[in-house]
Amino acid sequence: MTTVLVLKLCLVPALIYLVTLAGRRWGPNAAGWLSALPIVAGPILLTMAIEQGSGFVATAAAHTLIAVIAVLVFCLAYAWASGRFGVPGSLLAALTAYAAAVAGLQLIELPLLPGFVLVVCVLALAPRLFPRMHGAGARSPVQPNDLPLRMLAGALLTLTVTYAAAGIGPRLSGFFAMFPVMGTILVGFSHAASGREYAVNILLGMVRGYYAFATFCVVLSLLLRGQSIGLAFCVAAGAALMVQVASRRGLAVPMRRG
Repeated sequence: MTTVLVLKLCLVPALIYLVTLAGRRWGPNAAGWLSALPIVAGPILLTMAIEQGSGFVATAAAHTLIAVIAVLVFCLAYAWASGRFGVPGSLLAALTAYAAAVAGLQLIELPLLPGFVLVVCVLALAPRLFPRMHGAGARSPVQPNDLPLRMLAGALLTLTVTYAAAGIGPRLSGFFAMFPVMGTILVGFSHAASGREYAVNILLGMVRGYYAFATFCVVLSLLLRGQSIGLAFCVAAGAALMVQVASRRGLAVPMRRG
């Protein structure tokens, strides 16, 4: 088994495991906020860089950045649909909205920095578009054991995107790296177990955390044009972590034990 294959099979599931445990300890806003870190797309882009080269992933990361807008559409669609439908209907509405957003965004070709400005503006607007919730909701003491499913989904997405990368090119690879794995599984199970308020607050936490993800993508795309893969990923991850820590002050609902 090669080192790259080990990364594909183990790194994303391990990160999902750690983020899930932290979210369960500190509540729905923390779960969403931590889920917005590049715990899935980051390792996918890393393994693509090892296999396809820096130039390929510099382009892919720029499109992963734009794909943040599609995930915001997913979050908003789920939040509003959950007021009328259960988990299956809400997921169907959210994934349909996500697919439509991806299709539309593929028609747009923006330079990296203007794309970053656009994403930041949409991130600033998105929390205002969420439905009003009466409280953060409480995590049910009886929870389904969805952690293995989250880890399996993360590993499968990593394998699928990285193996398909050479055939579909950097543009689509960047979009597919941003598929809302954590959003789909984490929010769906949380909605079923703990109710709509809890699930919507996870989504709101995710939206507030995507500033760090956007920072990761833009720094990575810039550095991969002239620096080594290792240095580019380390600096991008460090920049994302700094933004994520700073953004914690912007959470409307303080992180607390859930």
